[in-house]
Parts: sequence; C-alpha cells; structure tokens
Amino acid sequence: MELIVEGVRKAILLLVTFDPEVYGITWLSLKVSGTATFISLIIGISLGTVVALSRFPGRGLVVSLINTGMGVPPVVVGLFVTIFLWRNGPLGVLELLYTPTAIVIAQAVIATPIVAGISLASIQKLPEALRLQILALGATRAQMVWMLIKEARLPLLAAVMAGFGGVISEVGASIMVGGNIKGYTRVLTTATVMETSRGNFDTAIALGVILLLFTFCINAALTSIQQKERPR
Repeated sequence: MELIVEGVRKAILLLVTFDPEVYGITWLSLKVSGTATFISLIIGISLGTVVALSRFPGRGLVVSLINTGMGVPPVVVGLFVTIFLWRNGPLGVLELLYTPTAIVIAQAVIATPIVAGISLASIQKLPEALRLQILALGATRAQMVWMLIKEARLPLLAAVMAGFGGVISEVGASIMVGGNIKGYTRVLTTATVMETSRGNFDTAIALGVILLLFTFCINAALTSIQQKERPR
C-alpha cells in the first residue's frame, strides 16, 4: 500500500513540476494514439457503413473478419507490421521501423476493426424503413448515408472511445515497432513497462496514474458529449 501511495505522490510531483521527460512522453502518447484513432475512424466508419448498407456474396465472411479483427492480440499486429516495415520487408524502403509513424500504423491497424465493428452494428441497427424514407424525400445515396451516420452518432461516439482506449493502453505492438527509444518513440505504456522491469515501481506507478488520468479526462469529455446528445 505504501508503494502505491508513493507512486501517486510521485505522479502528482511529476505533473506539478512540469517534468520535461514525462510531459514529452505524455505528449507523444496523445499525439500517436490520437492520430491512430483519427485514421481508424475514417477507415473504420467508412468500412462499417459500407458493409452495413450493402448486400454482396461473402458479406458474412467480411463481417466475421471484422469481428475477429476486434480481438486480434496487439502483439500479433506488431509482428506483422514489423515484418512489413523491416529493412528487407515490402515497405522497408520507407525506413519507418522504430519511428513514431510505425507506432501510428500499428495502433491504427489495432483500432480500425474495433471502430468498424461498432459502426457496422450501429448502422445495421437503424430501421431499414428509415433509409427508404430518406431516399423517398429526394436525398441522394450519399446524403442518405450521411444522415444515417448522424442518426447513429451516439453509438459511434462509443466507437471513438473504444478505439482510443484500445490504442492508448496498448504496449506490445508499440514496443515491437517503436523500440521504446528515449525521447523519440517512448510512450506512457512502454515507459511503464521499462520502469517496472528495472524495479522502479514508484516511477512505474506514477506513469500509470498519469496514463489513467489522461485516459479518464478524454473519455469523460466524450461521454459528456454522448450523454448530452442522448434522446430524452
């Protein structure tokens, strides 16, 4: 218990003293995970919406693949992204391995199926009669899709929170593709693992508290928006 209290005390001290290394790690974490979440939203919502509104041979297989992707272990994603970005891999010429960009790619791959799965379920849950009604009022198909997305905005906000939560807390893939390089690719999760392995439990707890604090603040803001939009 004393160790936990000391960790919380150190976390507060690191925050109020504006420790440059901690703030650098925190900023990189938010920047990398925020970018990955944004990319996953563009791809995931688009993919989920298309699959939800379409009927084609093999649709069931596509839905199964999306649902399977929601549970793929991050280390498996890290493995394949590393292989692709390795110097002898298909994308090795880009020299992206052990860079923040590599972490963004890995985290986007992790979050996209999560966002796509929730988006698919959200759009699919809307009454089919609503689509026909929108089209009957003279809307184009693109306008119809946009109105359906607006109608499903509350569960889609849940997709944002799930996608962000999945990547900000991810550690395996980030270490594999980023290398946990101090001042360059070290994020809150990888720094926590490193400090724990060194036996610096107070610092590890402090970093963990900071991670939880920022995650809570972001999700609290999104939840507030979601609840304000909730039908009464």
